[in-house]
Amino acid sequence: MRRRKPKRETAEPGELPDGRGVSANGARPAREETKFGSAKGSGRKLHALQDSNGGWRLVHPRCAQARQQDIEEVEQMIAAGENEIARDELRWLLAECHDFIVAHKLLGDLAAAGNDIRLARGHYGYAYQLGMRAIDAAGGVRRLSYSEPANRAFFEAGKGLVSCLLKQGKAGMAREVIDRLLGLDAGDPLRLRAVRTGGGGGAKGKRRGK
Repeated sequence: MRRRKPKRETAEPGELPDGRGVSANGARPAREETKFGSAKGSGRKLHALQDSNGGWRLVHPRCAQARQQDIEEVEQMIAAGENEIARDELRWLLAECHDFIVAHKLLGDLAAAGNDIRLARGHYGYAYQLGMRAIDAAGGVRRLSYSEPANRAFFEAGKGLVSCLLKQGKAGMAREVIDRLLGLDAGDPLRLRAVRTGGGGGAKGKRRGK
């Protein structure tokens, strides 16, 4: 049975976090290695770290690394169709750990599945921007591979953002996101080139380009 968590005050349902009342204090010590990256030196903020082969990976905040088990439980809930419970759990996680890319990505997935494109775009976009800020702050990031587990939620959120932008007729903005992601992993594991060359979003999105 999933352990019960104490009821906590969080943002209103469907509201993106604004940082108020959010603290990473008291988080469980992170494991030395998790699928979210190395705990060593990770601190409270997401950042990019270069490995010995010249590639880069995202190193997630301690509060995110410490909650890997919670994310695994949420994934099991979603697989079982318990979407409302999963949403509540993810909101609780974001109240505890504001810059949690994986939690935002999963909330984006749930919103997209419910055809709430505006909310899905908000969560996908927030996760994507978190990753891009870390990448830009590192400087000189030329290769960030999707094959690295710590990077996957960022790329998948980016693809989700592209899908939402196209549905909203914003093909120009979608192409910008695609180009940034392809610049990081030219191997195109998520087949974003097909989306770009296919001109998704319709004539309206192409004409406006925003």
